[in-house]
Amino acid sequence: MSAPQVGVPPFAVISGAQVQRALRGREKQIVGLVEATYRLHGAGESVNPPSYFLRFPDRPSARIIALPASIGGPIRVDGMKWISSFPDNVAAGIPRASAVLILNDHDTGYPFACLESSIISATRTAASAALGADMLTRGRARPTRVGFIGTGLIARYIHTFLAATGWSFDEIGVHDMSAASAAGFRGHLEQSGAAGRIMVHDSAEELIRSSDLVVFATVAGRPHVGDVSWFDHNPVVLHVSLRDLAPEIVLASTNIVDDVEHCLKADTSPHLAEQLAGNRDFLHGTLDDVMAGRVTVPTGRPVVFSPFGLGVLDLAVGKYVYDEVTRCGELQVIDHFFHDLRRYG
Repeated sequence: MSAPQVGVPPFAVISGAQVQRALRGREKQIVGLVEATYRLHGAGESVNPPSYFLRFPDRPSARIIALPASIGGPIRVDGMKWISSFPDNVAAGIPRASAVLILNDHDTGYPFACLESSIISATRTAASAALGADMLTRGRARPTRVGFIGTGLIARYIHTFLAATGWSFDEIGVHDMSAASAAGFRGHLEQSGAAGRIMVHDSAEELIRSSDLVVFATVAGRPHVGDVSWFDHNPVVLHVSLRDLAPEIVLASTNIVDDVEHCLKADTSPHLAEQLAGNRDFLHGTLDDVMAGRVTVPTGRPVVFSPFGLGVLDLAVGKYVYDEVTRCGELQVIDHFFHDLRRYG
């Protein structure tokens, strides 16, 4: 029997403009895709090793993170996101984060696409947050007041995904250490026709106490919210930026993560809580556990969802974009990208 014929796949580059066109208006589909990917991950049909953090002694606030991953099921793709976070960019008028995503062919291992990925990363983050908000509020009164702490790109995407998946609020609270950023986000909300009264809060305490759903989307490297009493009204907290809450708040809450091992490292708030408590008993389970009915979320405590952000989500959304660009006939293939393919020349 002859060996199967395996060819080298063509290599394509997909720009940010193409990514945005492929994803625009598809929020419900992407939330469904993220839900399906979490289920595949929970069923063991993925490989998602620890992220690697490249840090710089001369630029302590900056980092570049490698997120390698592989996802099975109907998606069947391997790859890696390479995403930088340089907070000083904001003062220079350019976004903090930039990223590329490499997709590798399941059968040959050859890379077949490089995609601009800051939009993919923000999209999968927002879809994960919207899914968490939905799943974690099903056993309680639907939140009518949402508050955003941190008002950059991620906050904008999260609001977009909440609105597109059926959320409406009587009040939208906004707080940022930068008054200009808070004002800019408020302007975006007004221009986008966001329903509800928009309130800019002078303090995180004021915003948290007046919100049923709290979204943390900051660049904080260490906890800056430490008073457990601010959460006495038992809000649902989307702790997207992972390092805002003091461990005492984590320990006083119901805690749901996307992946236990990933979330308990790199000095996230849950990681600090584990060090303080000496155990992991404060973790109630994963979002997949909640979706599958293995974990029931109690109503008498604050609920904190801390999604570390899994590389498999980037792959799923990236493959969706690749397939959509291909379907539209807009795939830009780089001819002869792979060269010298004959073993003996």
